[in-house]
Amino acid sequence: MLYNWEAMASDHDERIARVLARYPGEEHTELRALIADLVADFDARLGQRDSLIATLTGRLGLLESAVEGLQRAGKRQAAPFAKRAPKANPKKSGRKPGEGYGPRAHRAVPQRLPDRELRADLPGVCPDCGGEIDAEGEASQWIEDIAITTVITEVVVAKGRCRCCRRRVQGRHPDQVSDALGAASSQLGPVAQGLIAILAKDSGLSHGKVARVLRQLGITVTTGGVSQVLARLAAKADPTYEALKKAVNESPSVAADETGWRIGGWPGWLWTFAIEAATVYLVDHERSFEAATKVLEPDYDGVIERDGWAPYRSYKKATAQSCLAHLLRRCSGLIDARVRGYSTVPSILKEILTDALVLRGRRDAGEITSEELGVAVAGLDTRVKALLARRGHTVENRKLLKHLGKEASGLFTFLRREGVQATNWRAEQAIRPGVVNRKVWGGSRTENGGRTHERLVTLLRTSAQQGCDAMAVLGELIRSSNPILASLPILVPRAP
Repeated sequence: MLYNWEAMASDHDERIARVLARYPGEEHTELRALIADLVADFDARLGQRDSLIATLTGRLGLLESAVEGLQRAGKRQAAPFAKRAPKANPKKSGRKPGEGYGPRAHRAVPQRLPDRELRADLPGVCPDCGGEIDAEGEASQWIEDIAITTVITEVVVAKGRCRCCRRRVQGRHPDQVSDALGAASSQLGPVAQGLIAILAKDSGLSHGKVARVLRQLGITVTTGGVSQVLARLAAKADPTYEALKKAVNESPSVAADETGWRIGGWPGWLWTFAIEAATVYLVDHERSFEAATKVLEPDYDGVIERDGWAPYRSYKKATAQSCLAHLLRRCSGLIDARVRGYSTVPSILKEILTDALVLRGRRDAGEITSEELGVAVAGLDTRVKALLARRGHTVENRKLLKHLGKEASGLFTFLRREGVQATNWRAEQAIRPGVVNRKVWGGSRTENGGRTHERLVTLLRTSAQQGCDAMAVLGELIRSSNPILASLPILVPRAP
């Protein structure tokens, strides 16, 4: 409701004048003084109101300007990679001088013998003055380059037929990638197919760009051919994908996250479930508990390191670890708003979470005993309960307290259990390549494309976590005539 304060004040003055006219004598001095005090108080409140309106008006202008700037920035193509205004006194780029960097300060000399040797002889005369040159010895320079060439292998396949069942039989060499003959007898080798998978799913190149890169290497392949190679390789990765899902479900803790995706132009989601030794991705239309259970089983009873997304709370047997980084960012945003009443609750919560992280550092450094740690964690729980008992004076603070009430039981799991992270950083790190790829080619064009993507990025990401050569892992799957498990340490059966 809007008020006409000036009209109300004028009417108020007239009413006071009429009341005072009824009591003109000195015997009503006390009443007149009381009325004068009320008038002065009213005038003071009006002054405070005017000051607050001026402050809020200025604040509103700043916020509207900030919102407009963010809206413009969000429409720019490079918005995800934009930075704020440069620092006034930035540090000098590049490494600092000195020997402290060791082998990182220069490129190492190749360890094997050179394939060819060239000589750079002295010129006949000095290029500056034309004088004679005295030789002072020789020095070596090493150039490591890529020899762009292709290797064509012909496999002579013996064919026969069984005398008993008359079934057709043919030979197979370990280096073959398929049993196809006839029209499909010309195929890409394991290195070329592995390179396609790495360029498309790890480096984020579109299928057309992958085809252009291969043409530079001497191999002609169409965009559709690239897609077919990826689909066949994803099919061969099926057993490995299912085995890695099982490994994630057997892990005592898993970090989960999700980001927007596109499937045939329709909204979808790219999920990631990361443990220390492996990462499993899922492309799905839904951002729901049912979608998450396609990887992480509904009866999972470990620790889920996650943000505050509600479906994760549907894992009734699991223990939660709410991401402290998300909460700290939310608190910092409210504190930076600098609006009176907004910063009290987030400031208290930020102090509690910061103290919890400090406590973790002391525990990891061996500075406190397990008994002291238990007492300190109980103290943190008490402080959180006291904060939840407060009444938020603003809408944002009430929202924060409501969210905190849902996440309170999972704030300090990382202090109670070894090996649990305070944030879901593993999942966020794993999802970043997908965010970059989404910027390049949007998502998956079909359901099968989503299935292909989730399996190949799972295989590539896990290979990197396991310290395995992705090209060797992919090559093994490509050359196999039957579905097999990739040679990843996490999938090797342990001795009893």
